[in-house]
Amino acid sequence: MTIAVFLDRDGTLNVEKGYIRNVDDLELIPGVAQSVRKLNDAGILAILTTNQTGAARGFYDLSHIDDLHQRLAELLQDEAGARLDAVYSCPHLAKGIVPELAIECSCRKPMPGMILQAVEHFPQIDLPKSYMLGDKASDVAFAHNAGCQSVLLKTGYGDRVLAGKYQVLESQPQFVFADMPQAVEMILQKP
Repeated sequence: MTIAVFLDRDGTLNVEKGYIRNVDDLELIPGVAQSVRKLNDAGILAILTTNQTGAARGFYDLSHIDDLHQRLAELLQDEAGARLDAVYSCPHLAKGIVPELAIECSCRKPMPGMILQAVEHFPQIDLPKSYMLGDKASDVAFAHNAGCQSVLLKTGYGDRVLAGKYQVLESQPQFVFADMPQAVEMILQKP
């Protein structure tokens, strides 16, 4: 069996800037590329799982989300020789204005669809020993709904979530860390 670390994008890997309309505005949070590389070197799957509703809201095309993920991959590679093992994103939003994306789905966090897709592609994933790292209450619920361990990071919206000023934690995260590098160090020390 294999451990996976499921990663939110905005506020976890890159600096939270709202809807990124210019690909060049995507900026890594310090230390995350090295952390992804440590997961790579340890044989732990690093899998992106991210809600991306900008297209459903009409801010940009679906292809822009792919372009952002390509930019993310380039930055991780350039900074630390790091790679994501897979990328899953949910572009849906029931109240969106783009009809084909304005749907109820099972892949939008906190629904577990993206993690379940990952398990289909990587059946060796041991969910109870795997982790979801994110900065929102929906990331914590996503982890719990999928049966993996939840890590709330204080980057992005994390501090506001913990202060009760953004989203509501329906269940408490199993771990809270300042940032992804701290969380990855804990994960790497687990037996």
